[in-house]
Amino acid sequence: MGRTSLAFQEMRTQTTDVGFYGEMAFCQNSRHYSCVSGGFTLAKDSSNRRRVLAGAAALFAAGSSRAQMVALPFGNGERPLKTYPEKRPMLVLTERPPQLETPFEVFDHGAFTSNDAFFVRYHLAGTPPRGLDAATHRVKVLGAVNTPLDLSLEDLRRDFPVVELAAVNECSGNGRGFSSPRVAGGQLGEGMMGNALWRGVSVRALLQRAGVMASAHAVEFNGADRPQIATVADFVKGLGIDHARNGEVMLAYEMNGAPLPLLNGYPLRLIVPGYYGTYWVKHLTDLTVLEQESQSYWMQKAYRIPDNDCACVPAASAAGATRPIGKLNVRSFITNFTDGQTAQASPKVLVRGIAFDGGAGIEAVELSSDGGRTWKPTALGKDHGQFSFREWSAHLPLDPGEHLLVARARNKAGDLQPQAANWNPSAYMRNASDVVRVVAA
Repeated sequence: MGRTSLAFQEMRTQTTDVGFYGEMAFCQNSRHYSCVSGGFTLAKDSSNRRRVLAGAAALFAAGSSRAQMVALPFGNGERPLKTYPEKRPMLVLTERPPQLETPFEVFDHGAFTSNDAFFVRYHLAGTPPRGLDAATHRVKVLGAVNTPLDLSLEDLRRDFPVVELAAVNECSGNGRGFSSPRVAGGQLGEGMMGNALWRGVSVRALLQRAGVMASAHAVEFNGADRPQIATVADFVKGLGIDHARNGEVMLAYEMNGAPLPLLNGYPLRLIVPGYYGTYWVKHLTDLTVLEQESQSYWMQKAYRIPDNDCACVPAASAAGATRPIGKLNVRSFITNFTDGQTAQASPKVLVRGIAFDGGAGIEAVELSSDGGRTWKPTALGKDHGQFSFREWSAHLPLDPGEHLLVARARNKAGDLQPQAANWNPSAYMRNASDVVRVVAA
């Protein structure tokens, strides 16, 4: 409850340090993308769609511009709205590394999130990595395989069947800023998610080509980003061998019909449909087949949840036994109203939104106008696949006065979105029913 709109929460315009923006703004208006600024080069050859990105120093170069400030409706919620390469203005949580949240209004524009509005989440300082070039990029398959592979993107395109899949990528801590009691970590609104049509090759096809040994237990995935100091753990994620070769996990080189944006994993990223974004490794370079489970810090220590059915504990208590985070919770949002918005009183007020889950598929979305005391069914929009956003809509009678609109989704496995948020020490997997206060007049 309390989600805000940029249109209603503009606070002021001020001059701020923006990093690359002052020098890079002209590049964004160039159809040829042939711009050099502060060590950053972005070139595009329209004849073969080849893109060369040599260095990301401009992301952190000194500069200034006028940045709109907005306030998310929780403590420490003030955010600058800034433009990064290949991105429209985004809410900035941090600049080093880039953590950019999608303005929530974007999700009212359809089931798919445009590339220039797709959220950005990195873990290591110095990201995105420098020198990325689709023409020279390599991906290796190593470890417990009969035939190690060293492949170019051209090899992937030419030698492996193309797969295409719509899937939601959601940050594990999406909505953390609303947690009560508050917890440590990035204080995120609800825009750290997005849905795209991904195109590439299946991990199963690569593992079949390499010949996985019978002793294989898991696969680790690593990207081109590296820690800046030796005491920081490299960002490496792992999947069980059966999961990695289930035919759904894929390596994507295109997103919504275009090459991946730099900040979303160019030129190749891992797609793990139905699982939280921590597994979706960007700038992918290595697949290593292991004979034991991954010992990566990011599997054994980080991104872990209480090991129980609700992944929750009593508020402000320790987690106890934990396990790695996994599938997305069932979740829905109201997208065409913001908290506190005024609407015209009417017997038929259109309310619409989106819903998604970890792959069972959305069975139904229900809507309430009285804070959850009574519920009305909604009409589901086009089904783009079990891992995609599913649009929904309904008409409600709204008499003059204040109404608490509440949306809740149910998936085909029978999981129902709860009205109250479960709590855990990292505020992961938040999926409370979406509540929006509307005043009809």
